[in-house]
Amino acid sequence: MLPHRNEFPDDFLFGTATSAYQIEGHAKGGAGRTHWDDFAATPGNVAGAENGAIACGHLDRWAEDLDLVQGAGFDVYRFSTSWARVLPEGRGTPNPKGLDFYDRLVDGMLERGIKPAATLYHWELPSPLADLGGWRNRDIANWFADFTEVIMSRIGDRLWSAAPINEPWCVSWLSHFEGHHAPGIRDIRATARAMHHVLLAHGRTTQVMRGLGMSNLGAVCNMEYATPVDHSPAAQRAARVQDAIYNRFFLSGITKGTYPTDVLEGIEPYLPQGWQDDFATITTSIDWIGVNYYTRKIHGPADDPSAPWPATHEHDGPLPKTAMGWEVFPEGLGHFLKMAATEYTGDLPIYVTENGMAGLVERKGDPTNDPDRISYLADHMHVVQNAIADGIPVKGYFTWSLLDNYEWALGYAPRFGLVHVDFETLTRTPKASYHALRKALTRP
Repeated sequence: MLPHRNEFPDDFLFGTATSAYQIEGHAKGGAGRTHWDDFAATPGNVAGAENGAIACGHLDRWAEDLDLVQGAGFDVYRFSTSWARVLPEGRGTPNPKGLDFYDRLVDGMLERGIKPAATLYHWELPSPLADLGGWRNRDIANWFADFTEVIMSRIGDRLWSAAPINEPWCVSWLSHFEGHHAPGIRDIRATARAMHHVLLAHGRTTQVMRGLGMSNLGAVCNMEYATPVDHSPAAQRAARVQDAIYNRFFLSGITKGTYPTDVLEGIEPYLPQGWQDDFATITTSIDWIGVNYYTRKIHGPADDPSAPWPATHEHDGPLPKTAMGWEVFPEGLGHFLKMAATEYTGDLPIYVTENGMAGLVERKGDPTNDPDRISYLADHMHVVQNAIADGIPVKGYFTWSLLDNYEWALGYAPRFGLVHVDFETLTRTPKASYHALRKALTRP
C-alpha cells in the first residue's frame, strides 16, 4: 500500500514529471526539426520508426493534463522545454508560438496551485546544431546558454525550480557510446567530449539563470545500481567502472570539480584540450540535486579479454522485471540517496525527480489496471521514508510519468503513465495507480 502524505514531513513535496518531445506533439506549433526526428527516420533506430510528431497531443491538451496533475493532489509538476520549439534553428529568431505555449503552461500551473519545475533540455537537440557537431562541439555550452536566456527571460520569474539538463549520462554515454539514442553515435572521442560539454553547458546555463535573478536551481542525474556478477576481482572491477561512468562522473564533476579515475582511465586521451580549466564553470553552485532512479544492472568482465575500455559485459538478473526488462530493486534508490548526501552534496536538498515503471499487468487486459505499478511506487516511497528517518535531506518524490508517452527508441509500446493514453484518439484515462496516489496524497 502507498504510504500517506501525512507519513512524510510537512514540507515534503510530491510531484509528477513529463518531457516535451515525449508528449507535446512536435509537428505542431512552429517547432523546428530535432535530431530525434532524424534518428527516428533512420531505419532500425526506433521501433516502428515512430517519432514524437503527435505524441500525446499535449500542445493542445495541456489544460486537461494540468487538471490531471491537480486532481491527483501533486504539489509539483516537472516539465521540460523544447529547445527547437523555442528556437527552431537552435539559434537566432525565437518562435513566438513556442514562447507563448510555455507562458500559458506555467500560468496554468500557478492558477491550479501547482509549483512549476522546469527542465531546460530533455534530449531534443535542434537538427541545425546537430549538423554542427551537437554535444561534441564546445560551442554548444554557449548555444545552450543563449537558449536559456530566451526561454527563462519569458518564464523564469514564475518558476518554483529549474534544472538545465535531464540525465547527462543519457545525453552523452547512451547516445554517443552505446548509440541507442539520438544522435546514435558509437565513438569514444565523441562520448568523452559530450560527457564534458554537457557539464560545461550545465554550468553556463546555471550562471545565466543566476544572472536573471532566478533561484532554486539544481541538477538532475540518473542513477543505476551496479552489481558484480560474482565475487571475482574482474567482476568487482567491472561493476566499479560502470558505477563510475553512470553514477559518479557527473555528480563528481558538478559538486567536486573532478572526474573519477576509473573513467579518466578510458576517456582522458579524448577529452578536449584544457578540460580541467572548465571546472570553475561546471561547479557553479546549485541549490538541490535530483536523483532519477529505476533499476540495477549486473556487470562482469568483457567476454573478449582483448576488448578495449571499459571492457565490461552486462548480465541478465534474477529479480522480477518491468516491461522494459528492468529489474525491480528499490534498495538501489536508498543507496544513491545516501551516497549523494554523504559523498557529494552534503546538506543540499535531494529530490527523487523520477521514479516509476513500465507496467506489465496493464498489457494483459484492462489497460488501467496496474497493481504492479502501485507496488513499485509503494516500495520506493518506503525507501524514501527510511532515508529521511536516517537523516538524509530528501525533500520530494516525483513519479515518472503522468502520461503514457513516446518512449524514445522503443516507440509507444512501453507505458510508464499514471494515466492511460489511447494513441489513436489521445483520450486520457486515469489508471488504478493514479487513483491510489490521489488517495495517498489527499490532505487530512
